[in-house]
Formats: sequence, structure tokens, C-alpha cells
Amino acid sequence: MTFSFFFRRCSSSLSHGSILPKKSLISRKPIRDVHPKTAVRTRFAPSPTGMLHIGSLRTALYNYLLARNTGGQFLLRLEDTDQNRLVLGAEKNIYQSLKWCGIKYDEGPIIGGPHGPYRQSERTEIYRAHIDTLLDSGHAYRCFCSKERLEKLRDSAKKLQPPTTVSYDRHCANLDDQEIKRKLEQGMPYTVRLKSPDQYPTFHDLLHGSLNIQPQVNKNDVRYDDPILVKSDNLPTYHFANVIDDHLMEITHVIRGEEWLPSTQKHIAIYNAFGWSPPKFVHIPLLTSSEDKKLSKRKGDSSVINLRDKGVLPEALVNFCVLFGWSPPRNMASTSHECFSLSEFERLFNLNYLTKGNAKVDDKKLWFFNKHYLQLQLEEPASLRHLVKQVLPRAQEHFGPAATNEKVTTILQTCGKALTTVHEFNDLFYYFFRKPDFNHSTLAQNFLRSHESSEVLAILETFRGKIGASNVDSVIQGTKDTLQISKRPIFESLRFALAGSQPGAKIPILINILGIGEANNRIAEAIAYLNKH
Repeated sequence: MTFSFFFRRCSSSLSHGSILPKKSLISRKPIRDVHPKTAVRTRFAPSPTGMLHIGSLRTALYNYLLARNTGGQFLLRLEDTDQNRLVLGAEKNIYQSLKWCGIKYDEGPIIGGPHGPYRQSERTEIYRAHIDTLLDSGHAYRCFCSKERLEKLRDSAKKLQPPTTVSYDRHCANLDDQEIKRKLEQGMPYTVRLKSPDQYPTFHDLLHGSLNIQPQVNKNDVRYDDPILVKSDNLPTYHFANVIDDHLMEITHVIRGEEWLPSTQKHIAIYNAFGWSPPKFVHIPLLTSSEDKKLSKRKGDSSVINLRDKGVLPEALVNFCVLFGWSPPRNMASTSHECFSLSEFERLFNLNYLTKGNAKVDDKKLWFFNKHYLQLQLEEPASLRHLVKQVLPRAQEHFGPAATNEKVTTILQTCGKALTTVHEFNDLFYYFFRKPDFNHSTLAQNFLRSHESSEVLAILETFRGKIGASNVDSVIQGTKDTLQISKRPIFESLRFALAGSQPGAKIPILINILGIGEANNRIAEAIAYLNKH
């Protein structure tokens, strides 16, 4: 079934427990307020089948922020029933990723809580008791059909006209007690299926409104959805365990990806079979690439820890992910350039500001945020010391003993604004530690192609041996007056000689960090190079 999604964005000043404007800025109609007014219980329930990626991080953040905004609780639960798909180290990666991003859960693995265990693999007895309840009430039945028979049913369903999206024929739904007993005594493997209703219930999504999702059936050859609740290995399926756990853990709101919309009516049918009230659902839009393709979980670049190792800061990644499908009040976005800390998001987050359109992942925005938060860290002494600790080992490995703590600190303090990540330090600031290689520097060669060598030589000759501790500005002014030229070619020529035309530090700062002797030597070597070429 397809859905018609529309885009809505509101603008107002927000505070904790925000109030929406009375009218939509687009439709002029009253806006329905779906943000909870009481404390909620939310959860993040990843499967440890791979490294945590930014799509899952966004889901975790939205659930976390809703709980914090309303003064509620946020739980972590591991959905690890599919033992064949578990990846070594994935569980640890989940903990690392959440901790690195500053997301603290109130109940979950390791820390425990009153609703545990919080690993589904440790809850099998709980599921077994609840499946017995459904079997006894007639809302579920054992299915002894072989894989071969089920495959034939799927093949035949594909050939039906009109086609059907479900294939099972309820062959085992009407087995009498004696036949079931006989099959069990013979040790025949079986699954347990939900006896789905003739019509799945319409359900309400806080973002998308009322939704009616039904399987497509062929009236001449009726098949049934009847999803499997317990597999032949006696482990529960995602659908069954998910419902049991959310109910027993008293989850009030479930925020998850839009890809789970087609499963929601099944989950609500399970809730109804038990006589339970389902939580409120919010299905958030997919993450897509700039080409509108669904973002792949399996591309390593979208892994949280992979991005960390590339120099992305947690503040930047959190800011980046929260804005996939959620917009701050327009007036706040314009004044802050959409830069918000996690604590600010906790105060501002509101379900009424979710958007429905697919969220495009634009790396440029991530690097914009990273540069912003890196600059803030450079301005704070404790954070600066932490950055130096990150940079120093790489710099010393690359440049040797010349990369001292003092020198790296000075460079970050004076030139750090040029950085987008600390990993760029060695490439952008190499000239502070090594003399420029004019022959192999693309920037230097581009400079020479666009300038007359004779003019560059004339400029540099006025500086030969004349750089002192406090006379840089006066020598530059003297060169300007003597050669009757602007300061621009003077600065460009000095940058060529001192840094191989690498942009970054201002000339006086560059000379100060290099030292007077080194600066004069580099100017002399640049003159010698130009005379030879």
C-alpha cells in the first residue's frame, strides 16, 4: 500500500513542554498537538548484527530525546534472538557508540533495571509462557508444514491473478487436538503462527495519522498473512518478542523507521490478541543519499565508530543526525545556524516538529557542524589540551621530535580555524615542520605558473636576511614602497617561500612559529630555487 505523505514545518519559540502556534503556516488550519504532556517510556532496541550506523543512531536519539524532554525513562534492549546473524563485537560497538554520543540509558544490559533481562536471548521463558496463552485462547496455532510445502505455496501465490502478497492457506489452523498431540509425540518440527484477523485494525501513527494497511488477497484463492510468532527452533520472531517486551517493559511510545510501517498492523493484532493496549507509534522517514537512494547500513562510512575514527566529533554527529526528519523552530534555526548541543536538543525536542519527507544525508552539513564544534573546542583550554593529545602522536610519528607539545599547541591556537577535523593537521600544517618541496607541491607550481619569476625574485630579495623579531610589518611596508606594488603579491611570494603556497597561518604568525633563522633560510632557499629555474 502506498501512502501520501505531506511536508509540514512550524515556527515558534520553544521551551520545555513547548506550545505550538494555533495555525499552520502553510494550511492555516489548526495544528494537532501530538507531543506528550506526561513522562514517557521509550526504548532503543538494536540487533547486534553489525556496527551501529547513523540511521540507528538517529532512532536512538529521537527516543532518548523524547524521554528526556518529558522527564521519562529511556531503555536499551538488545534484540539478539537471531543467533545466526549475530556479529562478534557488535554488542560492544552499540555500547561504545551510545556512550561516545552522550546517550545514557536508564535501564538496559550491564546496568539492569526492574524490567529485565534486557537481552531477548535471556527472555525465552517469558516468551514461552506468553505463546502458551495465545495457543490456549485460539489466537495462535502450531504449523507443522514442511519447508517444501511452504515453498510451493509461495510459488503458487506469485502466479495468482490478481496477485496476493500473502501465501499461507491455514492448512494447520484446524487440526484437532488428537492430530496435534500425535505430531508432537512424533517430534515433528513446528512453528507457531498468529491467527490473523480477517481485517487488520486501522492504527494511528502520531506522524502520519490514521493508517489502514491490509495484505492484498485473491478472493478466488484466499491466502492468509498469519505471521510466524515462534520459529521451529523455539525462538520468537522479531514481531512476537517485540510486542511482549514493549508491553512488559511498559513502553509508552515507539519511535522507529518508516520501513516498519507494514509490520505495525501485525504488532497491533498481537496486542489485541492479548487484550493489551499498544504504545503510541511514530514512524520516521528513511535516510537517503543525495541521489534519493536508501542509505545502506552495510557501507562502513555510515558506522558511528568509523566516523569517529575519521575525526568526526560526537557533538557534530548528534547535531547532524537529529536534523534528519526533525526541524527546530525556524527563528532558532536561523540564529543558531542549526547548531544545538545535546542538552539543548533535550529541551527543544518536540514530536510536532517532525517532518515526513525522506531525509537526505549531505556530508557537507556534517563537516560544517564538525568545523563549528572543533572551533569551540579550540577556544576552551581543557578541550584544547585534549585536542593536542589527539594530534601529538600522529604529528610525532610523521615529523619526529620537531613536533613538540608546545609547538602543536601554538599551531592549534593560532591556525586551528583552518581545520575541519584534527586528522587534517599533518597535511595542512606540514610546513611548520618540514621545508616546502617546490618541485612536488601543486600549490607552489600553480603559484609559479601564475606569477612572473622576476617579480617574485625581486620581492624575496628585499627580505633576504632582513627578517627580525619585530620588523616583519616594516619590511613588508618597505618592499611595497620600494617596488611600488600592493601587499598582495608580497604576501603571496612570502607564502610561497615559507610554506610552499599552502594557505593557513598569517605571515607574521608563520614567521613567529618557524623562528627568525628558519624563516630567513627558507627565503634564501626559495631565491636559489627561482634562480635555477
